[in-house]
Amino acid sequence: MADAIFAIPGDLKSPTGGYAYDRRVMEILPDFGVPVSVLSLPGSFPNPTAGDIAKTSRLLKTKPTDAVLVVDGLAFGAFPDTILAELEGRVIALVHHPLFLETGLPHARKVELKEREQKALQRANHVVVTSRATRRILAESMGLASTKVTVAEPGTDPAQRATGTGAPLQILSVGAVLPRKGYHLLVEALAPLKDIDWRLTIAGATDRHDEAVETLQKAIRTHRLEDRVTVAGKVVPATLDHYYESTDLFVSASLFEGYGMVLAEAMARGLPMVLAAGGAAADTAGEAAALHVEAGNVGELTIALRRALTDKKLRDRLADASWEAGRTLPTWHETSRRIAAVILGLLP
Repeated sequence: MADAIFAIPGDLKSPTGGYAYDRRVMEILPDFGVPVSVLSLPGSFPNPTAGDIAKTSRLLKTKPTDAVLVVDGLAFGAFPDTILAELEGRVIALVHHPLFLETGLPHARKVELKEREQKALQRANHVVVTSRATRRILAESMGLASTKVTVAEPGTDPAQRATGTGAPLQILSVGAVLPRKGYHLLVEALAPLKDIDWRLTIAGATDRHDEAVETLQKAIRTHRLEDRVTVAGKVVPATLDHYYESTDLFVSASLFEGYGMVLAEAMARGLPMVLAAGGAAADTAGEAAALHVEAGNVGELTIALRRALTDKKLRDRLADASWEAGRTLPTWHETSRRIAAVILGLLP
């Protein structure tokens, strides 16, 4: 039996895909003979202060030497050399999203993060990623051997097939309002489609990036779409389930996704989709379930949205494919089984 200590920066209860992944896996790992405990790291990662680096060093030294340390990539990729040199025992990095690929970072910061993340991942005994796309990125940009990386895609809970609304057509986009999510681009793409009766709901935390929220609100005001676009903010699960149930078209304008858990949730409900194929999004949602457009290309997004909103047969075809794909998505049990195998040393 191997004890696992998950080192998590910030609030584990935060409503993001990465934290949700960590929570679900930690709940199930004991079923595979892996006792789990949590080591809470400062929430400033991946931009820690000197004081937070010193605090992190002290916290990590409290780990029993025989325990396996699993560090969320939001922190691990930003660990400085001083902390990496102090780590003892087996260390597993859990990478949801390469830090240097976050949208909106200055070039110098991207270079700095890439160098630091590469050093950190080389120090790790093993790396767990949430998609094949991320494994490819780490191999191509950081030279990580495929034998050192295990893909453990997020699980998806079974759900009832959505029925939609139809009049007006309800569009849904889910995820925290961040620059990477491209919500302002989605509004720009919808602006020329006022001849179609649609409503857009954006469900996701609005307290993560003030500038992204303001950019989104400005786009809504500029195009006079206040009566068509609802920024719902963070919602409780029951409300999100209601949004999914009443949705006619799911849209993601995200510039990059490490996996795209909300895409899987949409497929579990059989929703037709239009998505920007950034990062792993194209892998998560296959060609049959969604209209794919180039990430960041507003013109292509407008064309795809018009097609989907005006062609009921197309939406039905996408929905059927989405529903079928949703039946093959991995469960959280399978996700946790793969991570347990890494922790127990059954994989390199």
